[in-house]
Amino acid sequence: MGITKPYKRIYRPVNPILPNAAYSSWAYIIDKDYCKSGHSYVRAFLLILEDLKKLFEYIEPSTESFNSFSFRIHELFMRTCIEIEANFKAVLIENGYEPDIDRFNNPIYNIRVYKKVNNSHHLSDYEVGLPQWATSDLIKFKPFGAWTHDNQPLDWYQAYNMSKHDRHDNFRYANLGNLLQAVSGLLCLIHSQFRGEDFSPSDMGISAGGYDFYDMESSTGGVFRIMEPSNWTQEELYDFDWSVLKKEEVRFQTYDYNK
Repeated sequence: MGITKPYKRIYRPVNPILPNAAYSSWAYIIDKDYCKSGHSYVRAFLLILEDLKKLFEYIEPSTESFNSFSFRIHELFMRTCIEIEANFKAVLIENGYEPDIDRFNNPIYNIRVYKKVNNSHHLSDYEVGLPQWATSDLIKFKPFGAWTHDNQPLDWYQAYNMSKHDRHDNFRYANLGNLLQAVSGLLCLIHSQFRGEDFSPSDMGISAGGYDFYDMESSTGGVFRIMEPSNWTQEELYDFDWSVLKKEEVRFQTYDYNK
């Protein structure tokens, strides 16, 4: 049997054999008890996408451009990684994580702590695609793929820290390639919490599937494509009918990151 109540800020598939599985796979995400201010995290991501599209007016998203660096790329790279950290912290805090305390009595949050989220969200198994100008093939990223190996660092996150703490000598690491890895990583985090929900104030419409020019699925903001993990075990799947569960007073549970 799978998980009978959704975790806070953790999107994962609902067992497809259940009644109302299609509805249950997304409806809990818009419940106001699912998370705090989910719309603000999605909005921050959408603003980053808008700035990325402006950048694409001057530099093409192609592998030939990956080593290009500039102050504008640096600025967007910093913002994106800060937003990644904010999302990691939100997931941990809302699920009751109790951080270690440093000698100055401050809670410790770093990439080693953030890696705990990989177990609950399968971030290392997400893949992101970006259309490029030259061909119909997608440029593909697995921004958290290194986490499939225990001690493997995230190169783009290391580049963020290097260019943040010593911009003069490490400015070149704030390049387009690392920026795209970071934005892809932020997309994976957003999708693994909210699927494609953008919390738009407009009425929810009816969508119909059809032919897509690119492979993978469409994603929040419409700039990238995304492929969700396919390796969820039966025990990891959500196992509820939201039309029934939504009537209960306690509809969500927390994931234990303190283990």
